[in-house]
Amino acid sequence: MKTSASMFENMYEQIEAYSKTRLELSKLKAVETTAGLASTVISKGGVSIMLALFFIVFNIGIALWLGELFGKNYYGFFTIAAFYLVAGVLLHFFLPNFIRKPVSELIISQTLH
Repeated sequence: MKTSASMFENMYEQIEAYSKTRLELSKLKAVETTAGLASTVISKGGVSIMLALFFIVFNIGIALWLGELFGKNYYGFFTIAAFYLVAGVLLHFFLPNFIRKPVSELIISQTLH
């Protein structure tokens, strides 16, 4: 029959091994979540940069075209600026969760994955 001291030592060793395993598993899950989130941000960031460059060049083209129609180039740029001012005000007042909600949902889904 085992002594109670050897049983407690055996149980202590098992608890210690379990704790170390849980800690290692938590570290690995944190690394996986961080890597997934970083890769998502980087890939979507690259696409976002390309889209931003497209829209900048596209808007310059539209501004120049409108300026040609209005007779002065800067009239086209003023028109584009006024359009974005109105669009920004409308987005600010009517769509406050337009950006915040999808970004927070992306972060939550990536961290809980």
